[in-house]
Amino acid sequence: MSRTLDQLLDRNVVWADNKRRADPDFFRRMAEQQSPHYLWIGCSDSRVTANDVLGLDPGEVFVHRNIANVVHTSDLNILSVLEFAVEALKVEHVIVCGHYGCGGVRRAISGERGAIVDHWLQPLSMLYRKHAAVFGAMENEQKRLDRMCEINIGMQVRRLAATPIIENAWARGRKLHLHGWIYAIHDGLLRDLGPHLSSIEERDALPSIDQYVIDGPTDAQSAAMRQAVAVFAAMPVCEDGGGPACCGGHGAVDEAAGAAAVREKVRVKAR
Repeated sequence: MSRTLDQLLDRNVVWADNKRRADPDFFRRMAEQQSPHYLWIGCSDSRVTANDVLGLDPGEVFVHRNIANVVHTSDLNILSVLEFAVEALKVEHVIVCGHYGCGGVRRAISGERGAIVDHWLQPLSMLYRKHAAVFGAMENEQKRLDRMCEINIGMQVRRLAATPIIENAWARGRKLHLHGWIYAIHDGLLRDLGPHLSSIEERDALPSIDQYVIDGPTDAQSAAMRQAVAVFAAMPVCEDGGGPACCGGHGAVDEAAGAAAVREKVRVKAR
């Protein structure tokens, strides 16, 4: 293999040329200033790249990535990115996005120790050990890993919301929203886990991360799932429980029942 990686440099030439052909002003706009509305805090996994997953062009999302998308409040790297995004770029949304099958999370729950990465993952390892009984009751290792990947999102959104950078922005009345998402590599879909936080009050009203572990799995929904549920929930539900519009539309309209009736039919699997 060439030491200069000419094949990658050649791909860059093709990419830049295609961009110019499709949009002659693209690079001029990029050179002037970046003005993203989003900060993405994600995993370093090579399969989960923010712009591709979100369908956004360069310049539309500011990105920080690390092993298992952990928010360490003593890490100057993530804190400097966060401060720059909030104070200089004036982003409106901060997204913490992990993914199912995360190798970092797998390492954290494996019990292996001795590598530098274990120091980084220690908060996850400690939480997993603390709730060993809850995880031990799950049917298999894959279920434990998937659930821990979900819990990791809730944990990191809480940590993010506790930083003085976010607190100060909220105290000044900034419209700044935090979101917890997870990505499924097997189908390419993002799923909304929450929590969604826009104020100190909302943050302080959250249950603790320990309670979040104990309460059980979140019903992680993709946009496709939410749209399907919204459509079917608006349909009439028969009094005999037959489902939306099952009897020509007679019976009371019950959105909750409609959503429940159709969920199993249109569910996009979160794992």
